[in-house]
Amino acid sequence: MARTKQPVRKEALANARGSDQSRRREGAVVFLSRWSLPLALLLIVIGVARIAATYRVLFLTADEPGHFASGLEYLSRHVYRYDPQHPPLARAMAAILPYLAGARPADEPVASREAEVVAVRSGDPNRLLALMRTGILPFFVLASLVVYFWSRHAFGGAVAVIATALFTSVPAVLAHAGLVTTDMAVTACLGAAFYTLIRWAETPTWSRTILLAFAGALAVLSKFTALLFFPGAVLLAIIGYLATSGVDLRAVRERAPKLGVALLGCAFLIWAGYWFSVGNVARWDTHLPAPAFWEGIESVLEHNEAGHPAYLLGRFSQTGWWYFFPVALAVKTPIAFLLLFGVGCYACWRGRTLFRYWLPIAFALGVLLPAMYGNVNIGVRHVLPVYVGFSMVAALGVVQLLKWSAGRRWAGALAAALLLWLAVSGIAAHPDYLSYFNELVPSEREAVLVDSDLDWGQDVYRLARRLRELGATEVSLGSVVNVSDEMQKWSGLPPIRPINPIVPSKGWTVVSPTLDKTTEYGLDHRFPNVQPWYRKLQPKERVGALLLYHVPPG
Repeated sequence: MARTKQPVRKEALANARGSDQSRRREGAVVFLSRWSLPLALLLIVIGVARIAATYRVLFLTADEPGHFASGLEYLSRHVYRYDPQHPPLARAMAAILPYLAGARPADEPVASREAEVVAVRSGDPNRLLALMRTGILPFFVLASLVVYFWSRHAFGGAVAVIATALFTSVPAVLAHAGLVTTDMAVTACLGAAFYTLIRWAETPTWSRTILLAFAGALAVLSKFTALLFFPGAVLLAIIGYLATSGVDLRAVRERAPKLGVALLGCAFLIWAGYWFSVGNVARWDTHLPAPAFWEGIESVLEHNEAGHPAYLLGRFSQTGWWYFFPVALAVKTPIAFLLLFGVGCYACWRGRTLFRYWLPIAFALGVLLPAMYGNVNIGVRHVLPVYVGFSMVAALGVVQLLKWSAGRRWAGALAAALLLWLAVSGIAAHPDYLSYFNELVPSEREAVLVDSDLDWGQDVYRLARRLRELGATEVSLGSVVNVSDEMQKWSGLPPIRPINPIVPSKGWTVVSPTLDKTTEYGLDHRFPNVQPWYRKLQPKERVGALLLYHVPPG
């Protein structure tokens, strides 16, 4: 009898432990579900604070002056002449607070020069820069809320909180939510448009039809790539619907009239976004509503056809590589996030008979696949919306690990370890979210990616401070930011000489990895047998992403 009681007792203890773990897991799910919205809002507030803390550390990046100048022109004069390659929504949001604070156009012919003059005239360029960047924060909040509400609608409150936590922890998201660009805007508005379409397709009321028109217009007015990404995501979603639910022609006929109204309303609102302008489109020699809209689309198509100087893994290209964005995502996304995403893909495969499991992946692939075949490969920011779908899938990965933990202790420990790793790596990256690389790239990040993934001009403040500490009275510098006399005074840099890639200048030289890899400071890859002189030396130190060299006299 004694021999039979021992296994029974062990089995009972194991069952009790399993029951305790199950109760704790269920209790955590109930807690997250009950308090999901307050917890999500708290996570968003923390993300906003992290972003705002970077404003006075990071200098004006390469594209910010042009976006701000265009937005200020748009608000002040209701015209859009500087650069129609991007629509006006994000630019207007970046300019509205400076405009309310008294900033006005300076009538400079070039957008970047316009922004410099307006900033210096303001008397406090740093304050103006903070006001500009604050205008992008609402898009971060909107994108985070889309992740939350979409996740809660599809998978429940617990998944929604986890997805929000993951999204607001991604360094690339925090980086571009803190800069005056169109990338965070399209992330938020494209995600909102897709989620609105999901809810409209479920219940196509007239109020949701109007909301769909509004959301679609915001997506297009945020960035023209929405015209490519949104149809791609919808097409993949339709494939998923047909695979799980089949064809319902009656439902299609019922929704078709309201969809037509939504499309017409979207077109009208886009026209409103261009101040109901009518004019001649020079490239086509015809009058159309919103001529800047059509000129912008034509400009984007020309840019894509011509390509853009790009660098990846030691290679230069004018037209990029199909695998650029997968590689960029692999090294710019925290490894813990990627592992959770992988488990989440498994969870989605298990739930593939349910349409809701298809949608986050359809959205992400609708962005990623078209971008992979474009010719402009200059940053993971161009596919930033994928993190909306990725975060939801990764959250499902966390839940899957928690389910496994009922019979496998390691699964719960792994989930906790990955979430802790993600949080710690994000905190350690502060405030350098822009130049963040995961542990797959422990050093020499410029050997993998440059441009807006590493060196976009954000380190000029640090450089100026370091050069003062070194007692430098002048410096040879080539920067992705045009350092004019106004910008030099703003940043505190000493007098600047251009870099001669063939003949070194004595004293301090600062090399921008982006310009080194893409232009070689004037060599432009036309002379493959000629290497710039600084590549034969080891830099004295790194200032952020910049390489600092010293050439002694003689």
